Order: sequence, then C-alpha cells, then structure tokens
Amino acid sequence: MRCGRRDRFDMAEYSIDELARVAQTTVRNVRSYQSKGLLPTPRREGRTNVYSDAHLARLRLISNLLGRGFTLSSIDEVLTAFERGEGFSELLGLEEAITSPWSTEPPGHVSLIELARMFGAAFSPAGVRRAIELDVLRRDGTRFIVPSMRLLNVGAELVRAGIPIEVLFEQIAELRGDVERISRRFVQLIAHEVFDRYGRDAIPPPGEQRRLTEFVNRVRPMAKTAVEVELARALEAVVQEELGQRLKRMFDAKVGEPPDEQG
Repeated sequence: MRCGRRDRFDMAEYSIDELARVAQTTVRNVRSYQSKGLLPTPRREGRTNVYSDAHLARLRLISNLLGRGFTLSSIDEVLTAFERGEGFSELLGLEEAITSPWSTEPPGHVSLIELARMFGAAFSPAGVRRAIELDVLRRDGTRFIVPSMRLLNVGAELVRAGIPIEVLFEQIAELRGDVERISRRFVQLIAHEVFDRYGRDAIPPPGEQRRLTEFVNRVRPMAKTAVEVELARALEAVVQEELGQRLKRMFDAKVGEPPDEQG
C-alpha cells in the first residue's frame, strides 16, 4: 500500500508509519490514542491496518487541543460529548475542516544515492543540510522523506539547466515568504469578513457553524484557483518582459548580420 492512494471516496490511505509521518507525530502516539479510544479503529486490509484522511484530521485535532492545554482526559471528554451530540458536533466539524491538510500530494522518499543522481555535481552535504533547513527534505534514518516530490523534481531540473543550487535555495526561501504573505492576506480576509461577524473568537450559533464548515471546505479550491489564475497572468507578463526582450535582441542581432559571401 502506498501513502496517498485514493479509494472510491477520494480519501487518502495510510499505513500507521505513513500516518504518523504526515501528522508529524509518532507511531507510539497513534497507537496510544487508538488504545484510549481517541482515534477511530482503522480498517483492516489483510494483516494491515489502513488509516484515512479522517484519522489524519482527528490526529491534527488532538494535537491542536493538546497545544491549547487540554489533557488527554479532557480531550476524551470533548470527543465523547461530540459523539453523543452534546453541542460539539458542528464545532468539531468546523475544526476538522480548518485543520485538515490542504495538499493531497503524498510524501516521497529518496536515498543519498538517488539525490546524487538527481542533482549530479551540485549534490553536496552542505546542500543536503540546507534542504533540510528549508523542509525540502526530512531525515528518516538512512533515507529522506520528501514532503513534495514535485518541488524536488523541479529543483533538480533547474539545477540541470545550469542554475546554481545555492541560488535555487535562496529563491525557494524567498518564494516561501512571498507565498506565505499571499496566503495570510487571503485567510485574514476570510477571518475578518466572515468569522469576525459573530464577534472576535466568539462561538457562532450551531447552525452557523455548519455553514462555516461548508464555506471553509469550498474555500480550498477557490483559493487555489485564485492563486493559479493570478500566477499565470503574472508569469505571462513577466516572461514577455524579461525573456521576450532577450529574444527580440537575438532576432535583431541575427537580422543585422551581413550575408554570407558566395565564393
């Protein structure tokens, strides 16, 4: 079974090791939460336990509540009240919609040999350390977890095209900052104009909680569409400005060349 395989309900499937890695917790914690009843029983497939995005969302909810100072005992009470329908169902549904992963790309794995093959002469221990700092790679024993193989493959292609890997790392860091600022503006717009209409940090009425959950779920493709449209527009303009002018100069230089002499 591969992490991220989709079933007919378009839910990702994970082994316990994959679930722990994606949720940024430990296998021991997953088993502990499951034994305490905080995590639903996984589906059994042969001799393997199969976990889904629902388990991932619940793990992230547990981590969120732990981060707010809840104990495992109090989290159990919250989840028990939720299962009994004691006013928590819609609120927890909203929390799961907010904390569920936005990316459906499954993490990959690479070895040092595979990295050397991908990046050639640009590969170095210092480059690996920098990639780990940027969370492009994560250590996993003698191998590495790759949060986004698509990003790693793009980086390898750019390096093969002649871009120094140090320059590429600088661009990734700057891109992260730019994207985070764009994301923050978009999310703050939603927070201020949609959530805060009920009062800052106030609990919306039960019926409104369900509406907010549905809205958050709709926002995911909306946000990606908005960014993709504007990115395409900006790339078209900048490519014409930067590379189009270079191409024009190439043509001008070619046209200006004297004709070959006929011997």
